Amino acid sequence: MKNGYVVVDSLTIPSDFRSLNKVELLIDEVCNRLDVNEDYYGNVLIAVTEAVNNAIIHGNQQKTDLSVDLFVGDKETDFCFSVKDYGAGFNYNNLPDPTSPNNIEKEDGRGIFLMKSLAEAVEYEDEGRKVNIYFSKS
Repeated sequence: MKNGYVVVDSLTIPSDFRSLNKVELLIDEVCNRLDVNEDYYGNVLIAVTEAVNNAIIHGNQQKTDLSVDLFVGDKETDFCFSVKDYGAGFNYNNLPDPTSPNNIEKEDGRGIFLMKSLAEAVEYEDEGRKVNIYFSKS
């Protein structure tokens, strides 16, 4: 997470899709508490749940003994969700373009593209095991 953000909430869940409801509740609470423009709520919900899905599937390989950690950072006009898994990481600088003709009909491979489209910024740390997703409040 970039400098200037204060962690205001966190959540740890097992790598289990049944835990996604806890993530959705956290997103609801954070957006209400930080007075996020309701027009942005859908973008936050989709981008953050996509990051958690990626952490469960690709990061932790659906190993329920591994956890996914979420942190919420707040700043005056912006906020951030950080999602961390405990997998092997990945090369986030070498991702296939999901809009290319070779990939357009594939059922997966759009999550990071979607996150980048819905958020102000997306950055990776810890060899791809942690993603920070930045949003504007208004």
